[in-house]
Amino acid sequence: MEGVGKDSSTTMLSNYEVFQLLTDLKEQRKESGKSKHSVGQQNLNTIMYETLKYLSKTPCQHQSPEVLRDFLTAMKPHKVTKAEKLQLLNHRPRTAVEIQLIIEESEERLTEEQIEELIETITGILPGDPEEEQQEPADMAIEEEGDQ
Repeated sequence: MEGVGKDSSTTMLSNYEVFQLLTDLKEQRKESGKSKHSVGQQNLNTIMYETLKYLSKTPCQHQSPEVLRDFLTAMKPHKVTKAEKLQLLNHRPRTAVEIQLIIEESEERLTEEQIEELIETITGILPGDPEEEQQEPADMAIEEEGDQ
């Protein structure tokens, strides 16, 4: 795992990288038949289980090393910090409001057009939950019918 940062002492891992690391570790432990009897081992198993359970419900479940590489390449022209890139990667925002919550002082740093370009870059490269995105048009159609 390379991590989003370059300096190994301060590397920030994306949710995807943590998810993959824990998944690999879980498989290695399963194959080696490690004992689950010690309290420390039980605690570690619980932490791994709960973290994997949480991360499996986030956008990282649909990511891959290629997606991360493409995303970081596409983000180069955008005026965001490394930490903000990591948050964008982890949360996959789809609206201007979500961008404003992630990018500090976004109103001063980015124009409306830049925010729209950022959203297009994010949603165009980072895969979302197929089920959630299939439901979205139906939800919007219901809202539009209610407005009439």
